[in-house]
Amino acid sequence: MPQQELPGLANRFAPILDDLAKRFPTYSRERILVIDATAQKMFLVEQGKAVNEWVISTATKGLGSQKGSEQTPLGVHRVAEKIGDGAALGTIFKSRQNTGKIVDILTAPGADSPADYVTTRILWLDGLEPGLNKGGDVDSKERFIYIHGTGEEGKLGAPASHGCIRMRNKDVLDLFDSVKEDTLVVISRQRQE
Repeated sequence: MPQQELPGLANRFAPILDDLAKRFPTYSRERILVIDATAQKMFLVEQGKAVNEWVISTATKGLGSQKGSEQTPLGVHRVAEKIGDGAALGTIFKSRQNTGKIVDILTAPGADSPADYVTTRILWLDGLEPGLNKGGDVDSKERFIYIHGTGEEGKLGAPASHGCIRMRNKDVLDLFDSVKEDTLVVISRQRQE
């Protein structure tokens, strides 16, 4: 059964879907993710309709693809790998491995964790646009760009990461179960609201 579209977002994603159909015809567009870096939100778009949205954090240092920049890359990506299925909420991952430790989730605005923890689930992104986010010194997968949970939930809604897309731990659980590997992910600076 199709999900209800979020209010106020009708037809906002049609240009993105049209572009994906032209440039990436072999990938399914039934369900995609659109990351709006300006609004610090991520949308699940199903059959052309935004059916879910989450508050996120992109990079403190802004948008860019250069290796070592600690910026969030723009452009079209795919979910290359889903990591962490079955791990407990707040599980800390190091180099994509479950450490068996649980993060202390900080929800107070601006509260700092002792480290930049990758928690709960990982969706590892692979860029699809050579020269922008694929290959050479701009390769998102080689830069280890993920969508993941964070121990610093109080910082969501504002840039706070080192390049990845951070989410609430409960939200990344929902997202993980909602998308498959090879799902298209569009990271845009344009406001989608």
